[in-house]
Amino acid sequence: MIVPIESRRYLAKTISEVQASIYARKTVKIRGWVAKKRALKGKIFLLIRDSTGVIQTVTASDDKAWPEATQITTESSCMIKGKIVRDPRAPGGYELKVSKIEIIGLAETWPIARDTSPDFLRGIRHLSLRRQREQAIMKIRSGVIGGFHEYFRTKGYFEHQSPSFTPTPGESGAETFEVKYFGKKAYLTQTWQLYAEMMIPVLEKIYTVAPSFRSDKSMTSRHLTEFWHAEVETAWQEFPELLDTMEGVVRFICKKIAREYRSELALLGKDWKYFATLPKFPRITYREAIIELREAGFKTKFGDDLGTKEERFLVDKRKLPLFITHYPTKLKAFYMKRDPDDPEQVLASDLMIPGIGELIGSSERSLDFKDVKKRLKLAKEDPKKYEFYFDLSRYGKVPHSGFGMGIERLVMWLTGSDSVKDCIAFPRTPTRFAP
Repeated sequence: MIVPIESRRYLAKTISEVQASIYARKTVKIRGWVAKKRALKGKIFLLIRDSTGVIQTVTASDDKAWPEATQITTESSCMIKGKIVRDPRAPGGYELKVSKIEIIGLAETWPIARDTSPDFLRGIRHLSLRRQREQAIMKIRSGVIGGFHEYFRTKGYFEHQSPSFTPTPGESGAETFEVKYFGKKAYLTQTWQLYAEMMIPVLEKIYTVAPSFRSDKSMTSRHLTEFWHAEVETAWQEFPELLDTMEGVVRFICKKIAREYRSELALLGKDWKYFATLPKFPRITYREAIIELREAGFKTKFGDDLGTKEERFLVDKRKLPLFITHYPTKLKAFYMKRDPDDPEQVLASDLMIPGIGELIGSSERSLDFKDVKKRLKLAKEDPKKYEFYFDLSRYGKVPHSGFGMGIERLVMWLTGSDSVKDCIAFPRTPTRFAP
């Protein structure tokens, strides 16, 4: 934070705000943390960080602040008084000539070296988050979530929350976290899916951004046991409109990030123009995808689930998000509607993104509850546990559809991160639940 010394009552300014021409040659007071310290030819340079950016400060050996500049350490919190001057060599184009340093919290020796391994950094995530790269990713994550809210609220959707404790698994075949609930068996939610459908007669158009839990032992770059799930359910919306809704929100978020987080994207080595000018997303069916894969040498046959290699091959060759639609019924969840033209496939789609694979899973929902019960039994689920869900068929059912998007995967794509573990502040995996 920045406060002009001449007026203590003047509203505090951030580091990013004072790096403007109106502050050149003015004396200010900054507050923040020492991101980096180096000494060179009788001068000490401090890179000071706050939540908005960084600014370089310089203290000469004959300045009154020299003893404090010598004493201060990396990640110490401090208040620094000085004059803002232009310097094109400095980060942001401005530098602070120091006249006074007040050390607020003197930090011990910083444990993060330049060549520290990713696993070690995740073990001290509460400290490694302070680095500029991680700060940029967290800002973009905030922008992604904000963009999701903004898109659906402007289209008349209501935000709705469903329980985190559920009496049934949300998706057959997915691993669940089973927990004790006052002597009874319960599960941590995998999706808001079933509860969202029950809210359709109440609010019609709803969305949520909330954590979901998958007891999946996968140790890949795109899996977490606790992830943030952006989900949408829409009454009267059939399959073609569903695809348009998904493309609309992803395109909106990409443009928002390109517009509002250009400096963060630049720091991460990403080109904002790519996200700002995405053309229409191509669409292929599952059957077409299998043909394409086999022509490319994959041994995948019709009825096989697409793995990460297959997904990434299909989307990376296009260098754009890609819809794959009309999957075989046996591969998808019990609540997905069969295709009237081919009951062996469902009106479902996955949206793939380059370098990662699946971002969104979606479908139009089945209104044939006899078929739903049959598919539950095939998945070795007891239909009696879902009686509350079957009330939808008894009391005014309507066509509806929805989708779920992994926030961390979208952030991973936007930021160029190597793993979704870098796209959430404190990742949870099968081998890590601390700090």
